[in-house]
Amino acid sequence: MQNNLKTLYKRALDMRTPWVSRWESARRYTMPTVDDDIATLYDATASDAADNLAASIYTLMTPPESLWLNLVPESTSSPDAQRATHILRSHLNDSNFYTTIHQCYMDLVVLGTACLFMSETPIGASSAFSFTSIPMTDIAILPNAVFHTTSMPACEVLERYPTWTPPASVRDAMRNNPEMPLTLVQSLIGTEFTAWLDTDGDIENNIVSTGTFETNPYIIFRWSVTSGELYGRGPVMRALPDIKTANKVVELVLKNATIAVSGIWQADDDGVINLNNINLTPGAIIPKAIGSSGLTPLTSGANFDVSQIILTDLRERIRHALLADRLGLLSEKEMTATEILARNADMMRILGATYGRLLHEFIRPLCDRGLQILARRGLIERIQLNSDAELKYIAPIVQMTAMDDISGGVL
Repeated sequence: MQNNLKTLYKRALDMRTPWVSRWESARRYTMPTVDDDIATLYDATASDAADNLAASIYTLMTPPESLWLNLVPESTSSPDAQRATHILRSHLNDSNFYTTIHQCYMDLVVLGTACLFMSETPIGASSAFSFTSIPMTDIAILPNAVFHTTSMPACEVLERYPTWTPPASVRDAMRNNPEMPLTLVQSLIGTEFTAWLDTDGDIENNIVSTGTFETNPYIIFRWSVTSGELYGRGPVMRALPDIKTANKVVELVLKNATIAVSGIWQADDDGVINLNNINLTPGAIIPKAIGSSGLTPLTSGANFDVSQIILTDLRERIRHALLADRLGLLSEKEMTATEILARNADMMRILGATYGRLLHEFIRPLCDRGLQILARRGLIERIQLNSDAELKYIAPIVQMTAMDDISGGVL
């Protein structure tokens, strides 16, 4: 089993490798970290549009402080379903879900794939759920398998897995330095969970913990998927060529602006003029030899008008790719009912496929795991979606579909 696990882990890393450089490039131009050289970034169009798109998805998919989940039971009584709905919503509202999910939406827009880790809190906490947005560079996936690689201090590993007995190869080092970083791999294949130290040795000698999960705590969802690929593609990834070009154009425009302000000058080397003594300030008097031309400006070959036309076109295409010109809050001006229906129809046409994928890959697994945790704690009766109950999602994007249906599709 351990040999097969190591083979699967290596295969998952190999399949992720081509995506890492794409993620780093997309992230660098939209949400740079402290390690990035921001001095080389000159255009914030993509960053602003990506942030607005993530906020719009949050508004359309995850309305805070409202009932966005409803269970319609088939084999359970209606009061039980209503109680389960209320308790599930209450625990989600009391958790860090609404703050963490926005981080996932940013990953979804920029990288095309996001990972939300849903864990169970200790008894007595205000909520039974705790959420963590895991960077995609720490996640490697295969069909029905997730590998999470993370680095943590040895003392934290011992605290998280108190039954673990460290191998002799690291026991002495951990005793001398409890803060020694350890690379831990946590894998979930089907329902089987295994955590081990990522060393050059065999997995069997470095296993930290094993167990089973009834539901998958790693909720991985994607914006769109190409046939044959495991990882998703987001709007930023599609617009990346235009984003890079716009950044370069702004850089060149700024360099040309510097030349236009300070100028480039020529001077005859006549043995009289001393370039070291020339100070280009207002009112300065610069001596020159009789009959020489002195300082003469060198005309720049750059064309500001052309560069601005190119830059405007690039920015419009970036905003279009990131839905900034098609998706957003309603206009401040008053709109007729027909205009609102037409706008909702456009938004559903744009986000319909993405909504369907998020409902299948994000909302349903989230509810499945939430109901399972609450049932195991004895807070609700055990309810399984599609067998005991039907999930009805009533986010604003679904209400737009309902409004379109009411209109009869005549816009």
